[in-house]
Amino acid sequence: MFDEKVICAGFGGQGVMSMGQLLAYAGMLEGRFVTWMPSYGPEMRGGTAYCSVMLSDTPVGSPIVTNNASCAIVMNLPSFKKFEQTVSSGGVLLVNSSMVDEKCTRDDVEVYYVPANDLAKECGNTRAANMVMLGAYLAVKKIASPDTIIEAFKKVFGENAKKLIPLNVEAMRRGMESVQADVELPEAA
Repeated sequence: MFDEKVICAGFGGQGVMSMGQLLAYAGMLEGRFVTWMPSYGPEMRGGTAYCSVMLSDTPVGSPIVTNNASCAIVMNLPSFKKFEQTVSSGGVLLVNSSMVDEKCTRDDVEVYYVPANDLAKECGNTRAANMVMLGAYLAVKKIASPDTIIEAFKKVFGENAKKLIPLNVEAMRRGMESVQADVELPEAA
């Protein structure tokens, strides 16, 4: 049974809501039951922002992810401190190491440190750091194909954003590559 509970967190303006929307929409495109629940701090841009995304093969009972996330994607230090403990034992923590210099204290979760801002800058736009993290997530969890994410991108952002697809594809590729050495591949049969 497929049951993925994701928290995407960072400052307002880092694209965490967009990341969650893309995951949710990609889940819909792949025939899953999904929820996406945003949560903002008192300020929109620069304040705390996070969203819960649930993807499942069965109907989702509650859209809120609390202390049972299968994955947390954190873009900054306050989000790291807030959500590190919400990941279930055996889950995944993806950390934007460009903005978080602390290390995870837990030994019961898989942790990936991704220099998302640095990799996005190499792609030509630091605002693509969320897509770098999304690429890393896709490489680790394989919940959707990159092609499905691009289809979701077209639906979520519309016709005017099509010119941004090459940048976002490159950012996802960089994120995937950043964790490939850390991902255990299945043994050949």
